[in-house]
Amino acid sequence: MSNSLHMGVFMKYKERRVSSAAGQLYSWLTAAVVTAVCLLILLTVFIMGKEVLSLDFLTKEPNPSVMDTENTGGISTPIVGTVLLTLIGIAIAFPISLATAIYMTFYRKNGLAAQGLSLAIDVLSGVPTIVIALFSLAIFTNPAFTFLSTPVQNDGGIIEKAYGRSFLVAGLAMAIMILPFVVKAMSEALRAVPRAYMDGSMALGADKWRTICKIALPASTRGIVTGIILGMGRIMGDTAIVWLALGGTLRMTGEQPWFSPDNWLSTLRNTGSTLTSYIYYTSPAGEGNNLSVAFGAALVLILIIILLNAATALLGRAGKNEEEGK
Repeated sequence: MSNSLHMGVFMKYKERRVSSAAGQLYSWLTAAVVTAVCLLILLTVFIMGKEVLSLDFLTKEPNPSVMDTENTGGISTPIVGTVLLTLIGIAIAFPISLATAIYMTFYRKNGLAAQGLSLAIDVLSGVPTIVIALFSLAIFTNPAFTFLSTPVQNDGGIIEKAYGRSFLVAGLAMAIMILPFVVKAMSEALRAVPRAYMDGSMALGADKWRTICKIALPASTRGIVTGIILGMGRIMGDTAIVWLALGGTLRMTGEQPWFSPDNWLSTLRNTGSTLTSYIYYTSPAGEGNNLSVAFGAALVLILIIILLNAATALLGRAGKNEEEGK
């Protein structure tokens, strides 16, 4: 009887060891596959795109009329367009996301309104970007939104509708797209603030709003910034909204020169391009057939996104070291 008991225990122990080893092997294999795929993509983009990288490629404007390698121009305006669109989208999304995160973390009560807000955020995070782009076209072509783009007039000079494509329109659409992701990141950062900080502040006589502003927000700054950086990365990588809401022009339209301070508003109300739309335009999927140029722009875009992710990692590490130091 004793031998049978010992044998049963041994078999169960052996099964657990085998199961643990199989689980570890599966985890290592999946991690290796993901890493290999990532490295393969990066290596392919680097090999295919490095030959066109040069100072001229980065500083010259693209030439939309010629698609051969020698005369295709550069990516200066797509880079500027990427930066402009990212800044507009983040500037719109940041205050709304932060206010929503504060409400969800500190003021929300259980009820239909709270459940409706959570459901809206979850649904919005799953809406395809092409749907958001179509929504922006349907809304911002209304004559009431002419100030965001340019008017479309009939032969009599009467404004029938707005053009509905510009940096401002695309920036609003991008803000809608990243809103749920930034809200969730900021909410997690605010929830991570130790409750003792909040209780101590209110015990000293500070009201709830002052405690949030003076204690919770400074303590969660790194998490909030991380959410902003992740939102910026999503804007830079989108194509559908850029193509439909910003337009398919490779160069800046509006009053020229577009970089003159007197023409900045005109530039924002008109169409342009980003690195993603430039990649589409120059690749076989679009109107061009210049893979090396498309891969060169893709390499620049990936480098920018890598720098953003590196900044996120550094912020997280700095926050962890500060907590350990305390």
